[in-house]
Amino acid sequence: MRLRIFVKPQYWALCFFAALLAFWPLSTVRADQPFQRFEPLLIDLNGWKGKKPEGMSMQMSDASMTSATREYERGSGQLHASVLVGQAAVGALPQVESGMNISTSEGHAISTTINGMPVLKSYNIADKSGMLIVALSKSAVFSLGYENISEDEALALAEKFDWKALQQMAAQIK
Repeated sequence: MRLRIFVKPQYWALCFFAALLAFWPLSTVRADQPFQRFEPLLIDLNGWKGKKPEGMSMQMSDASMTSATREYERGSGQLHASVLVGQAAVGALPQVESGMNISTSEGHAISTTINGMPVLKSYNIADKSGMLIVALSKSAVFSLGYENISEDEALALAEKFDWKALQQMAAQIK
C-alpha cells in the first residue's frame, strides 16, 4: 500500500522561504556600513589603550553623514580620533581653511599645512589639551582631540594615522 501525502502549494512555498532564510548568506543582513570602512584606519597606538572604534552613518534624501571615532587612554592622557564625512565636516572646514593664526598667553589656534593637507592646530596651555583638524577633502575631516599631553606629542600621534588612506576612503563614501 502506497501512502500518498498531498500537501498544499502554500506549504511548499513556506518551506522554500524558510530554507532560503536559513541558508541565505548573512552578509546581506550584516551589510557593511560606511563608517565601518574607517575602523581599520583608526589604528592601535603603541603605549596607548584604545577602545573599540565606533561610528554611525546616516542617509537622508538631500544629505548624508558618516562618523567614525576611537578613544585612547594612557595614564591621565586621552586621545579622541574621529573622521567626519558629510555636512558636519563641511561645517568644520572654514576654520581649517581660514588662515587663522591667534596666539595668546593661554594658548593658540594656528592654520598650517602638514603633509600637503590643511590643518588647524589649537592648544590650551593650562589644560595641556587641544585639537588637530585635518581637511581631507571639501566634505571630510580627520580630527584628534587630546588632553594631558603636549601639542608636539599629539602631532606626532596624529601623523601615525594614514591621512592619505583616510582621504581615499572618504572619497569612496560620499
